Amino acid sequence: MEKIQIETEFEVYKELAELPETVSKLMAQATKARLRAYAPYSNFLVGAAILLDNGEIITGNNQENASYPSGLCAERTAIYYAGSQYPKAKILQMALIAGSTKSKTTTPVPPCGACRQAIAEYEIKQDAPIDIYFMGETGTIMRSKSLRNLLPFIFEKEIL
Repeated sequence: MEKIQIETEFEVYKELAELPETVSKLMAQATKARLRAYAPYSNFLVGAAILLDNGEIITGNNQENASYPSGLCAERTAIYYAGSQYPKAKILQMALIAGSTKSKTTTPVPPCGACRQAIAEYEIKQDAPIDIYFMGETGTIMRSKSLRNLLPFIFEKEIL
């Protein structure tokens, strides 16, 4: 038997004011997108903003449906739009903000498993890491320099 040890590294910012200016602006766009989310069932609003290498900023938010599997998370809404409208552009950064309408969310909220896999696909496609910042409605912000920190064993096309 062999053991594998996996290490991940995150940066933690105590507040938005600590972020680099470009990331702060991206987080502000994610915050605006969050307010447009459609989440009448979970009451959990998520906003995403993506910075592309061509300077474009793409936003997305969660869109729920009474048939739960038919809804879509903010991260995938944004990343799929970016992929369809700017197929040659690389994703440099992604900012996420999430929180309940019923209580204050102060813990950083990372992408769900399905979103991690979708982000992984684009990170592999562009052969470059995606810088991901995520937070709750308020409080600390976490930074992962690559999706591989959040999902070390990526399901990728070489497996197929």
